[in-house]
Amino acid sequence: MHPTNQRINHQPALLLSTTPWRESSLLAEVFSRDYGRVLLLARSARKRQSELRGVLVPFVPINLSWYGTQEMKTLHRAEWLGGWPQPQGEALFGGLYVNELVQQLTAREDPHPKLFDALCIVLRQLAITTDHPSILRRFEWMLLQETGFAPDPARDQHGNPIIATQRYALQAEQAPRPVSVPPLAGGNEVMVHGHTLLALAGGDWPHAEALREARQLTRMLLDFRLPYGSRSRHILQQLRQWQQALASGESHDRPAIDAVPPAAADD
Repeated sequence: MHPTNQRINHQPALLLSTTPWRESSLLAEVFSRDYGRVLLLARSARKRQSELRGVLVPFVPINLSWYGTQEMKTLHRAEWLGGWPQPQGEALFGGLYVNELVQQLTAREDPHPKLFDALCIVLRQLAITTDHPSILRRFEWMLLQETGFAPDPARDQHGNPIIATQRYALQAEQAPRPVSVPPLAGGNEVMVHGHTLLALAGGDWPHAEALREARQLTRMLLDFRLPYGSRSRHILQQLRQWQQALASGESHDRPAIDAVPPAAADD
């Protein structure tokens, strides 16, 4: 962990979320490349004439400078870096989702440079491509690996290499277990083929089934660490249900989004 009493200048970062603070300031949760997740006080950032209003935006890189000796630092400079457009439509929920995961699964001031680079990559891909499911699955797996919550995708529980055609049962905090029959319904295990584990480790997706299995696996591992679930995923599910209801003429009531429990993209 880095010393907390030094002034940090020109640190690449991504804004995860903001919370109003007193009359005109903001509390900003940011994820920086070399210092991990940091809580910053942005004084007067909500004032109309503040230079920070057009700079402190999510989903694109910014350069930040701060100082302080406590857990909450004081932001004293922010510079726009940009690099790609803001995500639109469901890609926006994908951006909210990955930001939410990083905020909930990382500790403050615990550096993860590889995760920062991966977050930049996934946010850029969400904004400029349409292959969101595979993009999100790879990021979820990378996040789980970086935080120590993912099993080894190359070895089973006996230390043997993963075989592409073999089926494996997985549960949280356990290595892949070779199986010949599916686990019982209602259990905590997820069944995947070896080629799914190999694809998550960086290989090519062999077919749509592997992507479906990867979704089940990463969702199980993430839900184990997030007992209240993902709020952004929950909101997207509600919006999709509302759209389907409108299309079928069943209901014209908007979903009660503000009433959902603290809980990203559901792709």
